[in-house]
This record gives sequence, C-alpha cells and structure tokens, in this order.
Amino acid sequence: MSHYTYHIPPPCEEEVSVLFADDDVLVVDKPSGLLSVPGRFVKDCVLNRLLIDYPDATIVHRLDLDTSGLLVIARSKQAVSELNRQFRDREIEKEYIARVFGIPEASGEIDLPIRADPVNRPKQVIDQEAGKSAFTRYKLLSAIDGSGLLRLTPTTGRSHQLRIHLAAIGHPILGCDLYAHEEAFGAAKRLMLHASGLGFKHPKSQEWQTFASDAPFE
Repeated sequence: MSHYTYHIPPPCEEEVSVLFADDDVLVVDKPSGLLSVPGRFVKDCVLNRLLIDYPDATIVHRLDLDTSGLLVIARSKQAVSELNRQFRDREIEKEYIARVFGIPEASGEIDLPIRADPVNRPKQVIDQEAGKSAFTRYKLLSAIDGSGLLRLTPTTGRSHQLRIHLAAIGHPILGCDLYAHEEAFGAAKRLMLHASGLGFKHPKSQEWQTFASDAPFE
C-alpha cells in the first residue's frame, strides 16, 4: 500500500500564519507539506520557523506533514506542563475537516484500537488485542462527485488515527499516501485533512479559548 511514500518532501513555500500570540501560547495555521518538528533529513518545519521570532517556542502536539491547520505552541514552562496535561487528560477539543472517498452515513462513531506497525514504519495498524483505544466521531457535511466532506472530532490523539480510521470503514481520506487505495490517493493533489478547530484552557488565565480555520479545500 505504501509504495508511493517515504520520499523527501519538496520545499514548502507557504508561510505559517500566527493567529494568536501572548507570553504563554501561540496558535498557528500550518500549511500542508510542512513538518511540525525537524525530520531526519528535512530541517524546515513549523518549530524552526517560529524560533526566529519566538525563541521560547515549544511544541506540545503535532500534525502530520501533509495535514494542514491549527497547532497550539507553548511559550513558557507553565504552558508546556499545563498544555501537556490537557492533552493527556483529553481536555483539549480538536476538530478536523476531511474529504473522503465515497459517501459515508450522515454521522457515526469509529471505535478501533491502533498500534504501530514495526515492519512498516511510520504506518499504524488496527489491532483489537494489542492496540491502544482510539475513538473518532464524524458528521457528513456535504457530498459531491462521489466524495463526502466530513467534520471529525477525535477524543483520542493516536498517530494517524483519522487516516486509518476512515480507511478502515471504507472511506479513506483523498490524497492519503499511507492508507488510501490508488484511486483515492490519486483523487487529490494533497491529503484532504485539515485541523479546523481547537479549544483549550489558557494555561495562565484558565479561560477557555477556541480557534477556527477554514479548510483550504472546502
């Protein structure tokens, strides 16, 4: 399945947009095709770009290379520990928009445990015995040309969770090089997955903050 991946990505010309900045956090919009943190070969990434203007920036979660959308970045020790705690305790609300192959039911839940595939890194596999619990809710927003636009709300944050969950129910994300079949992979120039919503408690004020970003392919 993964014969068209494992390449060094072309340079990403798009900028990282900073949507919010204070002494504790940054909220940014990551373009597709840019790593969150430095890779083995590619050093250009969200973190290294931000360090120029924000030398105290620390990554507390990531988006896949090909996924675009919202990331929260910590800028203080308090923010690192508090945001890490919120992620660990699943208090942070995340929402994604995806365009998928075929048209799923109007809404549904995917409850399939996931573990790493040691033979085919970085791929993950569904494993009912040894996998870690993974849970995704989805809602169909629209259907066009045999594909569905979905809103996804994962309650867990497993690696590749949305990509493998949607492939597992027969509706892989368009442009997915790891889990989609050839037709779905070839149906889009990029992975049609965008982190569109993010909600968290501000690490200092403890006020709930929400951010939204439109999917570039909607």
